[in-house]
Amino acid sequence: MRTLFAVGTFGLLSACSTLPDPDPNQAWIDLARDDDTSLHAVQLDERDWADNRYFEVPPGSHELTVRYQFPVSPSNIGPVDEPLWRDCQLNLTFKDFSAGQRYSLQAGSIGLRPWVKLYDGQQKLIGQGLPAGCQRT
Repeated sequence: MRTLFAVGTFGLLSACSTLPDPDPNQAWIDLARDDDTSLHAVQLDERDWADNRYFEVPPGSHELTVRYQFPVSPSNIGPVDEPLWRDCQLNLTFKDFSAGQRYSLQAGSIGLRPWVKLYDGQQKLIGQGLPAGCQRT
């Protein structure tokens, strides 16, 4: 019985973590993940996006909104022992998504200031976004 439970649990967990197959008629945008931060898809063209792990968009111009959570080290914020967590939304507009292409969206920060960048399949920088607002968590 334990074996059946373990196999069932593993199957359920692996099914939840798999991404759908990309549609060749759409552009696919991967979100680059980091162990110390959190990056989630939030909106596509100002409409809520259902899956926070990626974007899939028709060819053309689109605005992507992501949620980026990151720690700011105590050395940047004064005499504090624990890092200060920032919770930010960032917007990136790109006018030329192509069908069948894969893109990578990466986020990072310099101190308290977050950034987001879009790369094509050859890791060439093709777009940059702007913060839409941040708060401390």
